This record gives sequence, structure tokens and C-alpha cells, in this order.
Amino acid sequence: MTPLPRSFYAREPEVVARALIGKQLVRYLSGVTLAGRIVEAEGYRGRDDAASHAAVGPTGRNFPMFGPPGHAYVYFIYGMHWMFNVAAHPEGMPGAVLIRALEPLEGAEAMCFSRGGRYRADDRRLTNGPARLAQAMAIDGTLNAADLCADEALMITEGELRSGEWLSSGPRVRVPGDERARAHPWRFWIEGNPYISS
Repeated sequence: MTPLPRSFYAREPEVVARALIGKQLVRYLSGVTLAGRIVEAEGYRGRDDAASHAAVGPTGRNFPMFGPPGHAYVYFIYGMHWMFNVAAHPEGMPGAVLIRALEPLEGAEAMCFSRGGRYRADDRRLTNGPARLAQAMAIDGTLNAADLCADEALMITEGELRSGEWLSSGPRVRVPGDERARAHPWRFWIEGNPYISS
């Protein structure tokens, strides 16, 4: 499989978030391939986006948002969950896209194992949220800042919407910040897909 080129990510985060819908997230783990189709994602910009980690400027946590596009930004939240993002921005501005939900394509049994055996391979709860998909795909802090355009362990490859599918957009889910940040329609999803997070 060939990863998406860096130029794909070198655009405004909300543009990349929309373009990522239908693409495939691929993880190689101990000789096993895990793959899922991205069915929900949301974009976060820089200082002009009060909901974004980048609004405060670069820190030890959010530095991938300020680095080259096409790198992973993986952070820990609530003391229990990893969240997988992709650094996405044109030159001169930070940004990232949170991958919110996947439709499993390959390695679902291994995903079940990664989730502690609590769900069957056909259970939508296997990957229907950002924390769930990160756990299912065995994505954790060791992959923070991984180069998705070159790293063999984690990449995003081509994919598209299927016949009869269409995109919806709306405000991001449970974001902090001001009213403007909460109203931005920078969350995108495949309407009616059973794996979307809400």
C-alpha cells in the first residue's frame, strides 16, 4: 500500500478533514495488518480556533501540530484514552485533524483483541469513536510524531466514498472554546454509516 503524499496534508485542516473521509487508515503490527475506512473526522486550526490545542501556541504536547504536515499527533486524555490526529496545515499555520471513527476493513479479530475481547468483529462499538479506534488499532504515544508519509507501521492510503454514500458536516463534538469555535462546521462524516461516533 502507498501512503498519501505530504502535499495531501499541506492544506487547511478542515479541507483535509473532509478529504480524509473514505481514505484507509492502515496499521502494521507484529506481522498483522489492521485497516479501517475513515468515516468521521474533524479539523482544528491554530490560534484563531479556540477549540484547538494549537490556540495556546506550541507546547511539549501539541508540537506535532506545528511541525511538518503528514505526521501523527497522538495525545492522552482523561487519564485513560489515546486520541489519534494527523498534522494538517499549509505552511505558516498549525493544525490537525482528529480521526473520530473507522469502519473496519481488515484485521477485525486483532482489533477485538486490542480492545480486550469486549466486542465482536461486527460490533459497531469496536471503532465508533476516537478513543475506541485508537485502542482497536493499537495507536498510542509511541506513535506520536510518526511520519504517516514514510513510517511503515502507520499510514493513510487512498480510498473513496462508495456508490450512494454522501458526506454530511456540522459542528465538532463537545469542543471547548467560544461560541464561534463550537459552531464551526468542521466535522465531516458519512451519513448513515453505522460506525460514526454519534
